[in-house]
Amino acid sequence: MTGLGSVAWPPAPIRTERLVLREAEGRDRPAFIELFASPEVGTYIGGARPRAEVERTAPEVPGQRSGSFVVERDGAMIGMVTLVRRDAEAPERVRPEGGEVELGYLFLPEAWGSGYAAEACGAVLEWLAGVLPGEPVVVTTQSGNARSLRLAEKLGFTEVQRFEAYGAEQWFGVRPGVPVAGPGRMS
Repeated sequence: MTGLGSVAWPPAPIRTERLVLREAEGRDRPAFIELFASPEVGTYIGGARPRAEVERTAPEVPGQRSGSFVVERDGAMIGMVTLVRRDAEAPERVRPEGGEVELGYLFLPEAWGSGYAAEACGAVLEWLAGVLPGEPVVVTTQSGNARSLRLAEKLGFTEVQRFEAYGAEQWFGVRPGVPVAGPGRMS
């Protein structure tokens, strides 16, 4: 997986009604450790990592890379949203040449059920449509992850295929690129 190409990074923080989406900072490290050591969060992503291992290996500013947004609520990190360009050789694809942008998201359990994931992912997808108009976006989640499937559908993703990976059935969906109105663009 690679960055977003020519997209300038980091962008200005994205503000929604309740959230700020921004680049990672050193103060986010404890929340990153909690996120990756959480058994609840790890349920559908291969399991939690041992807290001692996460603490030992996490950099001073985890998640500081192109396409990675910290989701902040009331000054504290509650999750993260990522956009990464998939490997062109990935077997699941929606374009013959592959290399689609893939949406990822992880939230701390205390943030679940409040609509924060939909709000944050929707804002990131809107931002992406502005910087890469017409770019299709894909998402992969375990078929058994009902919350993630509902979120994908709410965000406009439709199923392309299901496949077996990591010992479980995976759901692969696409959200067609959304053209952005503006000079020289179709609305």
